[in-house]
Amino acid sequence: MHSLNIPDGIDQDRRRFLGTAAKAVAATQLGLIAPAAAQQATEAPATSFGRLNQIDAGVLSVGYADMGPASGPPVILLHGWPYDIHTYVDVAPLLALKGYRVIVPYLRGYGTTRFLSSETVRNGQQSAIALDIIALMDALKIEKATIGGCDWGARTACIIAALWPERCKALVSVSGYLIGSQEANKMPLPPKAELQWWYQYYFATERGRAGYEANRQDFAKLIWQIASPKWDFDDATFNRSAASFDNSDHVGIVIHNYRWRLGLAEGEPKYDDLEKRLAELPVIIVPTITLEGDANGAPHPNPSAYAKKFSGRYEHGTIDGGIGHNLPQEAPQAFAKAVVEAGDH
Repeated sequence: MHSLNIPDGIDQDRRRFLGTAAKAVAATQLGLIAPAAAQQATEAPATSFGRLNQIDAGVLSVGYADMGPASGPPVILLHGWPYDIHTYVDVAPLLALKGYRVIVPYLRGYGTTRFLSSETVRNGQQSAIALDIIALMDALKIEKATIGGCDWGARTACIIAALWPERCKALVSVSGYLIGSQEANKMPLPPKAELQWWYQYYFATERGRAGYEANRQDFAKLIWQIASPKWDFDDATFNRSAASFDNSDHVGIVIHNYRWRLGLAEGEPKYDDLEKRLAELPVIIVPTITLEGDANGAPHPNPSAYAKKFSGRYEHGTIDGGIGHNLPQEAPQAFAKAVVEAGDH
């Protein structure tokens, strides 16, 4: 394992005031784009992906952002809970300027992603979400991609890298190896660690489901604040992502995800074989960079606990400067640089 030191290059208080030109200059210093591109970038900071695309893939109609040249090396970036595609709103332009084709999909239960059939089980288990991304790659005719993720997205990216390494050129995973199993989740944690999972136990109750249904935006904002205690996000930034929680399947997917982890909700039998393989915590062989913020307030493993789960070229970087759980949005240059470095090997 090699140590990777990736400075964010932009302090917390100034980030939201920087224009694209300043971002491009910072990216140039990090080796992400050419100086000419930095000189030409004069637009305002990115606030959205613009018009989104929609495609039928597997059991879903997937809403996704598609940025950069269509012929560029593909990169797929996956968000978590309670976040959305805007986790990568500043990462994607940096990679697009470098020549990558960047795909950022809404996961099932978020944004414009919808189930094609009302009969489909609203299943949030880990293997089902991973298969959604494989189906999206098939629909987009993407054979192999560099895959990056944070939170649920990191788990999904790890699963794809572990079970379908032929589809994953390289992996960038925030908080490392996040594949789990219901059996492993039966083991109690020390009380202080259990406290960090308070919302998981809240969601195990019908009171919790009703509470999340009624207060999903306030709930999400609280999680953002706890998980990234030094991230000074404004209301516009939060509201932009919170709109994705209005999806009619959002609550069902979130509740099932956390109940399934504890063995309180059944998965679908068709995923049993995949879950058995994942329960063995398979080693990931593709080139990998794991990242961690120095101020992550969410539950997360120590990097030393998962280093041996990566048998290919592997590096880990801790991002300084008060960076919390939503690392790609809080430190976009650092995350984009990791994507480039992981995919170059």
